[in-house]
Amino acid sequence: MRSSRLLASVLLIPLLAGCFASDGDTGTSGDNKDGSRLRVALAFPPAENLSPYGADATILSRLGVTEGLTALDANGAAAPALAASWQREDNRTWLFTLREATFQDGTDVTAKAVAASLTEATEAKPEPAALSGVTLTAKAEGRSAVRITTGDPDPVLPLRLASPSLAILAAKAYDEKDRVDLAGTATGPFELTKAGSSSATLDRYDDYWGGRAQASGIDAKFIADGTARTAALRTGDVDLAEAVPVAQAASLDEDTRRETATTRTTSLLLNSKSGVFKDAKLRAAARAAVDTSALADGVHEGHADAGVGIYGPAVTWAEGKRQQPVGRARAAQPDGTSITLATYDNRPELPEVAQVLKQQLEKAGFKVTLEVREYSRIESDALAGKFDAFVLARNSLVDTGDPVAVLAGDYTCDGGYNLALLCDRNVDRAVAQAEVTSDTAKRQDAVMAAEARILGTDAVVPLVHQRVITGVGADVRGALLDPYERTLVGTGTRR
Repeated sequence: MRSSRLLASVLLIPLLAGCFASDGDTGTSGDNKDGSRLRVALAFPPAENLSPYGADATILSRLGVTEGLTALDANGAAAPALAASWQREDNRTWLFTLREATFQDGTDVTAKAVAASLTEATEAKPEPAALSGVTLTAKAEGRSAVRITTGDPDPVLPLRLASPSLAILAAKAYDEKDRVDLAGTATGPFELTKAGSSSATLDRYDDYWGGRAQASGIDAKFIADGTARTAALRTGDVDLAEAVPVAQAASLDEDTRRETATTRTTSLLLNSKSGVFKDAKLRAAARAAVDTSALADGVHEGHADAGVGIYGPAVTWAEGKRQQPVGRARAAQPDGTSITLATYDNRPELPEVAQVLKQQLEKAGFKVTLEVREYSRIESDALAGKFDAFVLARNSLVDTGDPVAVLAGDYTCDGGYNLALLCDRNVDRAVAQAEVTSDTAKRQDAVMAAEARILGTDAVVPLVHQRVITGVGADVRGALLDPYERTLVGTGTRR
């Protein structure tokens, strides 16, 4: 088994034409003109040394370097990527037929290479969130087909394989132990040539199977400060700026400001394993103290919806199936109980959200100490349960596109991103039931039943459902405004 891999480079998933809303005319991806380089400001510096198996894979998936067997279309369904088609052979076995494509070193994408890459992902430690609770084996069938078998029935495997953390890389990416090398080993329209903690440089890969990109390359900057990101767009230093703070939105001209409903929910996570909020009655008191409308209308200035659940309005089927929380405790009086509330400043609204929460909780009788850091310097402490409460903005469909995945990863005893440290047998049973349900409508019903169980513990308090504001330069065309926040730049993005 390989240990945790450290990337010396940056990753990404390219867009498929027509998958997401594009900002203006995309033109023809096969255009032969040498376009200008794109300058992009991203909000999150690498938190895990650009590991392809963790959160950094999603950051990098916005630049168009890597891709998986599948991608997500605008409706959240699995769409072809390196796999041109697939079929389910039985309840545990799928056959994926590959399209003709090459890695960025010019070698062919073969079934053997794909199977080896997926095997590397299954052996990574820690495991990719998309594989949480999943066992799979991949075997080449001839040169152009891969048979994937799962330990248990997995009705959403094509969605799972669209995860940014399951990108396909050439065999030489894994030549060195404890390190994955992306130089010339990915398959997307842009090839990484240089990367560091504050910037990355990418050049166009001219032989990309989806057509030659119109931009000749990308110069990406990781700018954690939202005001600085917005200023860089306003002054013309960058062409695209993600996650423009609400407070800065008005400083942009209307034609350079784009707002997109997303599947991202900001929540208050309460440490249910140790400390003050091990007591369900005090968790209930914290939940009762929160006024979500003050956060949506005040902090977010109307650029968000008040929290109603783990899944918000962008998950269009959720509201009609939502159930009342199950098993909530009666709230106790805080009586001056001291708590530590933490969050990060990469998303500029979060510290302000936390400040308002601090006031609301103190009004209810808690004594609150607030701690704010940059995400890469706070994640490990949050996962270790060093805070009583944590404010997190989380994309509910980011890991697999399957709504069950965020429940399993974030709220079960064995979840790999369980910041609430929740371990509840009834929750685990409800999530397990959703995981084995194949029919789409019934699976959605099971998901909402599990959500009701999770909300009933008061370990998570949904605060707001976000709309993301992206800064797009006036001369930029073809930026991808993706509700799943996996893509930003593709073959048709240009200036």
